[in-house]
Amino acid sequence: MTWDLSAIRAQFPGLDDPRNGKPFAYLDSAATAQKPAVVIERMSAMLGQEYGTVHRGLYARSVRSTRLYEEARHTAGRFVNAASEREIVWTMGTTDAINLVAWSWGRKHLKPGDRILVTGMEHHANIVPWQITAEITGAELVACPILDDGSLDEDAFAKLLDERVKLVGLVHIANSLGTINPVARLTAQAKAVGATVLVDAAQSAPHLPLDVQAIGCDFLAFSGHKVYGPTGIGVLWGRASVLETMPPWRGGGEMIEKVTFAKTTYAPPPARFEAGTPPICEAIALATALDWLMALGMANVHAAEKELYAYAESRLAEIPGLRRIGTAAARSSVLAFTLPNCHAADISSLLDQENVAIRAGHHCAQPVMARFGVPATARASLGVYTDRNDIDRLATALHKAQRILA
Repeated sequence: MTWDLSAIRAQFPGLDDPRNGKPFAYLDSAATAQKPAVVIERMSAMLGQEYGTVHRGLYARSVRSTRLYEEARHTAGRFVNAASEREIVWTMGTTDAINLVAWSWGRKHLKPGDRILVTGMEHHANIVPWQITAEITGAELVACPILDDGSLDEDAFAKLLDERVKLVGLVHIANSLGTINPVARLTAQAKAVGATVLVDAAQSAPHLPLDVQAIGCDFLAFSGHKVYGPTGIGVLWGRASVLETMPPWRGGGEMIEKVTFAKTTYAPPPARFEAGTPPICEAIALATALDWLMALGMANVHAAEKELYAYAESRLAEIPGLRRIGTAAARSSVLAFTLPNCHAADISSLLDQENVAIRAGHHCAQPVMARFGVPATARASLGVYTDRNDIDRLATALHKAQRILA
């Protein structure tokens, strides 16, 4: 297809937000993405005259809502190339999905002497749930170190893999560094020692084609709001044979088969993990976002963003003293940096005065900050709507900020 960035940008009303005569440059898509009009309109329609509960009504509105809701599950399955939509579990987001796996799979399968292996570049969401689970089960959490460029120390990873490792947690694209991990290769190594593998695809889902069958993992999670959909909705893909072994982690609503005061039996996956009234409108609007992305073509998205990322790196290289945090050979979408004698929060505040939005802080990755000896970084991140003008305005604003803070 012809990549028409102007036409893509025109679909995002959130980008039209001038301030003090300056257009809005939104460079915080790694935190949350702006929404195309088609998603906003779908959400609005579902909250209006199309709204009805699912699974529990025989009237026309409920039947239609149920059909759309389950079709959304099928769409999410196509997005990750699942073998079946029954492998798609709706969650509140990536963090919620990882907590589900840690609570349900972890507490059933882990025991003293077992190890949980994660990388040193994980988001807190793929650290803290495993720490909690380790405390309860007696398992041990181990982190594989990362190299000075922000890439994974694959030699150390191979040495850490042994029969004690029962779960490997892998971030696909690190939100604090932009590092792209070779998840298919790492998964194959983990499976060779019998480990179960979870891939955090929160950052990769908006930028790279995903294929769970090619990756070979057992779980993969991503968040709706980062793929141009609503907040409060996410996807956990789980291999059917693995989901079947897992007990429920919340009780009530649709996760039951039969309830008596003496005993309750549970529904099969995915309903087993979806207690309570589900995120009806959010799931249907997320499917709209995924359809929109798939119509663009994820390979096209990746190619366009790769070219823009190279341009952004060239502009940042012009800033005197700027230190990039995360320079692995395989990197994407995220540009984290520091400036001499400038706190990241001050950089972000000064850029905001130029109507340029970036993120500042530890990015829920405090171990990464400690590894590179910084309290925080400034982080610009790309979306499908980012253009060269956004990058140019970032560079100009950084030059100005540097003069003010010097």
